[in-house]
Amino acid sequence: MTIRRDLDYLQGKGWLRKVRGGATAQPSTAFHGDIRYRNQAMAAEKGALARAALPLVKPGQSLVVDDSTTALALAGLLSQRAPLTVITNFVPVIQVLAGSPGIDLISLGGAYFPAYDAFLGIRTIDAVNSLRADTLFASTTAITRGHCYHQSQETVGVKRALMEACDRKILLVDHTKFQRRGLYQLAPVTAFDLVVVDAGISASELDTLQATGVEVLVAGPE
Repeated sequence: MTIRRDLDYLQGKGWLRKVRGGATAQPSTAFHGDIRYRNQAMAAEKGALARAALPLVKPGQSLVVDDSTTALALAGLLSQRAPLTVITNFVPVIQVLAGSPGIDLISLGGAYFPAYDAFLGIRTIDAVNSLRADTLFASTTAITRGHCYHQSQETVGVKRALMEACDRKILLVDHTKFQRRGLYQLAPVTAFDLVVVDAGISASELDTLQATGVEVLVAGPE
């Protein structure tokens, strides 16, 4: 019954179509699901990215973790690098880090968007603009022709503010991001100091990414 309810939910969202004996995904390279879907997608790859990114965190730093489930995987490891100050607008990150010893947690308010389980909008941007941090860990919906794209206009505005507020910007993306399309342009990949990708990226996509001149770190599978 649980699987049937999940399929009904996903079909209701337009993400798949139920067929006899199973379901098929709706064809879309611009797909960006809500938090329930994103939490389950590419979990192994997100774990690999988080493990590769963790050594980049030094005790005593101030970090920003954006409203991506990719960065959320890293948040679950951050207590290993305490003491840290962590700033976020993402409710799951707040839940993961709340009460963690050595973690000074700063939550960004604003308008709450249930689909993203995050605070977004002008009030969030105003809060970001009053802060300064060492490093941003962020992700995005898609990378196309050397530019990052996202499906949410509100998210793009907040992510741009987060980028401006941090001295170092690190992008965490799994290989499927290079096979998608997004509606709103966020920034060129060269706006980031480092792009961390998983080992599933194709040779041609890796060559194209490196040709932009951005530093690239390929995360191992373990």
